[in-house]
Amino acid sequence: MNSAAEARFRIQAVTSYRRAVRVIALDMPGEDVVRRLAKGGWEHTSFLSARQEMLHDLAGQPRNLIDEVDTADLVVMIAAPGGLAYTASMIGEACSARRVMTTGLIVGGISAPEGDVSKTLMQLRPWSLMVVIADADDYIDHMLAALRG
Repeated sequence: MNSAAEARFRIQAVTSYRRAVRVIALDMPGEDVVRRLAKGGWEHTSFLSARQEMLHDLAGQPRNLIDEVDTADLVVMIAAPGGLAYTASMIGEACSARRVMTTGLIVGGISAPEGDVSKTLMQLRPWSLMVVIADADDYIDHMLAALRG
């Protein structure tokens, strides 16, 4: 958004109902962000990690992907530039089959080399209805608040 004219199209109010949100780290930098977010006391949001081809909670306990997706309204996948978001396809397929909305967030993408960002985009884009390249982590906090996570 660059002007006041564009600002009028920005959503000014949060959604009217709470969503069940699953925030899933796809790589180690993403997991660092997810761990920080988990300390925020979100009511209807679960924080998970999908590194190493398995879904688990932040305490390391295995979680069933299908169960998590079945009880979600939105799945947010978080990864850093570098192309280590391999599990995006596994999560994305489960979400597509169940018609669950997905968002992909690339953290630290503004200052990363373009090739690294492109690698991660190629992994996230086919499985995300929306992809955001966010440099500041607090963008994610504001997004979750707006989505009433």
